[in-house]
Amino acid sequence: MFRYIPLTIPLGIKKLWDEWNIRGAILFSLWLQVVLILVAPIRKSTRKKMVILLIWFAYLLADAAANFAVGLISNSQRNQSNTHEPQENSDLLAFWAPFLLLHLGGPDTITAFALEDNQLWLRHLLGLGFQASAVLYVFFQSLPNKKLWIPTILMFTAGIIKYVERTRALYLASLDKFRDSMLKPADPGPNYAKLMEEYASKREAKLPTRMNMTPEPDKEVKASDVPPKEGDLNHLEVVHYAYKYFQTFKGLVVDLIFSFRERDESRDFFIRRTPEDALRVIEVELNFLYGTLYTKVEVVHSIPGYIFRFLAFGSVLATLGIFYFQEKRDEFHGIEIGITYTLLLGAIALDVIAFLMLIFSDRTFASIKDPDRPRCWPVAAVFSSFLALKKPWWHPCKCEIENPGSPKILVKHHLLATPLAFRRWSGSVSAHNLIRYCLESSPTTIHKFPSLCEVMFKKIVRLLGINEVTKKFGNYMTTIKGNISLSEESEVGKFFNSILGYIKKKVSDPVFRFITMFNRKVSYPVFRLITMPIEDFVDEILYVSREPFTKDLWEFIFEELRNKSEFADTPETAKRISSARGDWVLTDTDSEHDRSTLLKYVSDVQYDESLLLWHIATDLCYNYDVKKTKHVSTDAEKKAKDLSHRQFSKILSDYMLYLLVFQPTMMSAVAGIGKIRFRDTCAEAKRFFQRRGLEPNQDDKACNEILSVNTDVGPETVKGDRSKSVLFDASMLAKELNRLEAEKGLDKWKCLSRVWVELVSFAASHCRASTHAQQVRCIRGSDNAKDLEIERLKKELGCVSKQLADLDHECAELKKERNKEDQLTFAGSNEVKVANFHGSRIANLTLLIRKVLILLDRLVSNPVHSANVLRLLTKQQGYGQFNVDVANRLSRKERKPRQADSITKQMRESEIVDLRRIFKRRVSSTYLGE
Repeated sequence: MFRYIPLTIPLGIKKLWDEWNIRGAILFSLWLQVVLILVAPIRKSTRKKMVILLIWFAYLLADAAANFAVGLISNSQRNQSNTHEPQENSDLLAFWAPFLLLHLGGPDTITAFALEDNQLWLRHLLGLGFQASAVLYVFFQSLPNKKLWIPTILMFTAGIIKYVERTRALYLASLDKFRDSMLKPADPGPNYAKLMEEYASKREAKLPTRMNMTPEPDKEVKASDVPPKEGDLNHLEVVHYAYKYFQTFKGLVVDLIFSFRERDESRDFFIRRTPEDALRVIEVELNFLYGTLYTKVEVVHSIPGYIFRFLAFGSVLATLGIFYFQEKRDEFHGIEIGITYTLLLGAIALDVIAFLMLIFSDRTFASIKDPDRPRCWPVAAVFSSFLALKKPWWHPCKCEIENPGSPKILVKHHLLATPLAFRRWSGSVSAHNLIRYCLESSPTTIHKFPSLCEVMFKKIVRLLGINEVTKKFGNYMTTIKGNISLSEESEVGKFFNSILGYIKKKVSDPVFRFITMFNRKVSYPVFRLITMPIEDFVDEILYVSREPFTKDLWEFIFEELRNKSEFADTPETAKRISSARGDWVLTDTDSEHDRSTLLKYVSDVQYDESLLLWHIATDLCYNYDVKKTKHVSTDAEKKAKDLSHRQFSKILSDYMLYLLVFQPTMMSAVAGIGKIRFRDTCAEAKRFFQRRGLEPNQDDKACNEILSVNTDVGPETVKGDRSKSVLFDASMLAKELNRLEAEKGLDKWKCLSRVWVELVSFAASHCRASTHAQQVRCIRGSDNAKDLEIERLKKELGCVSKQLADLDHECAELKKERNKEDQLTFAGSNEVKVANFHGSRIANLTLLIRKVLILLDRLVSNPVHSANVLRLLTKQQGYGQFNVDVANRLSRKERKPRQADSITKQMRESEIVDLRRIFKRRVSSTYLGE
């Protein structure tokens, strides 16, 4: 029989809790407010997961702590009322309650942690009513309150203002209200009923009447018709343009459209910008979006916001003065006085910090319309100096390349190294690697983040001009090191080295192997079993790395997008550019190399499969080339260019896999069964690596083992379609890339990097807009500025709706002229027949071909017209080789199995572009002399 053991709480602990429960809850609530106002602004720029976690905890606990403290005060007042033994600090407890309303209002730096929080504005409005009622209940319980009723009312007013500010900020940032705020006033148009009544009355009066159509003035004509500024932008101009385009394109968040004028104006602006200026504008624009969706900026930056903020701050100051004199006269005693002063001074300090942030915010800088005016010049100069600190800081970095028989090649890069206090986003690109993940290797990066001390030290050294001194010191240390290494070759040095080698071989190496084996066989499996419910979260911490964002990468991406935007002159071309996911690059007519064998890896597969194929192939080629370049001596300039494009491809490849695996909401519109395909590929890779006995951190050997597998017969033929793994399909792609490079001189890494820009662009332009807005709260590299810029550029291209009336007219005239010639019909159900044209009117036909050549660039994006034109061109005598190419290509197409409509359309468009290239090379140069 078990003995009953009573559980009791010691009396001392109960007494301590009764004395400090309210005090502790209020001070904890104040501490959370301090954490939020100081730490919340850096959540969009930090690279540390733990900082985001800290902000999340503080955000969730802030409301809970304040609500809990209000409940404790209410319960304490009720107990005192029931016992009819009011204590001397009863009025003071009632005075503390409004401070909790102030805390519930939250700091200006954060109102919502996630986009979904804005949708709960009605819940916060209901909470405002309940908490205000609870504070009023506490106040009425303290009556008659002869000492502190005036400061209590003042603090209650300040608390209500802060809480209303937060609720209104959530309401304005909710997607429905955000969409409504972008709508223009309703336009009923001309008064048709009134007009027709007047018309009918004049007709009845037999007055001469007729309808004249007068064009309306363009309502959208504004100062935007002025061409954008040429040259570099100063700091204030960057903010002004960013705010202007934020106001124009923020409707993309809620899937609104914009006019041709706005699209063309934005495109012309970015075409004229340098890559660095474009990046600065995008950074500020994203910060405006962040402030609108996650802070109180829309509420505070308004005339009512300024008035109510002044009233709230004035109420707190007046409360401090009244309490100071009231405390002296009534002689309050105890620790409650210190807590009260802490609350008052804390509230004032929070408001002062918020006021300084308000003054030095981008929204304030954007309000300076004319900084050159004499009245605005001093303020503009101060703001420009502050903005100069937020300009991207580029830190030089040198990468070494082995070059046998010659000195090492140094390639200079610039890393984004803006300090945490001044940067607008993280300045990094998240990366995840499939092969490294399957090997359970530790994350690696191409470049290392420069520390702030290192950056500042180099700036000071450069400023003081002591570079030569440091170089001489470095040479001197190198000499000393050489002397030491020579001394080690003595007998004494060899003796000590042999002892150390013996200890390492007999003691340290076995111990290290045992620890490694124990971790792999015991510790790690147990750890994975325990953390299985949060597997993705743990994988992100263990295997996701942060790659520094480089200036070279941004310039490459920006130039690629700028070049493509210049082609978007017609709707069909714009749609083709928007839907390109590698096929635009692979069918580029400017290239001298035929890359049609690579098209099936983008056109014949779904996007998620294409992503995994190119990711694994990029990794295989990357590790293969890193090893090859150490033993092959080539031109230094070519090696430097290959290194840059190789790094671009690697960074973008790992980033896109990170999005596919750890940000599925961003990829949900295009990912398909990406997660299933990723898991199947990982399962096959782990089985393969286990059979080959590969250990962690053997990435190079793993890639060589994959490439060594014979792939003469496709994996789908051997394995069937049960597994969605693409491991050895990617190996076939990598081998094909290496073959094209070796046999045909293909610039493999330039091609790969351009393909990856298209894959990133496709995901960004087809991603749901709300997911982009969700990721702005913690802007990382590729949830970063370039993705949203890609999205905007692509949506601009996709929103072109100008009709091709003139082109259709030209095609009709072309068809009429073509019908005048005798020609044979080009038709067939399962085969293509190419007929020869018999006639003597070659001169007229040549003129017709010249017209076709002019139209061909415009027609190539329209499969219907371009197919007819190409068929006409293939009917002429003397075009034998060209006819053979067309017939062979189309007959191969007929032998292919039927595919989905979208894939067939993409293949047809790619085929037409290929035919266009052949036509321009063989036909035009041979027969037209051009």
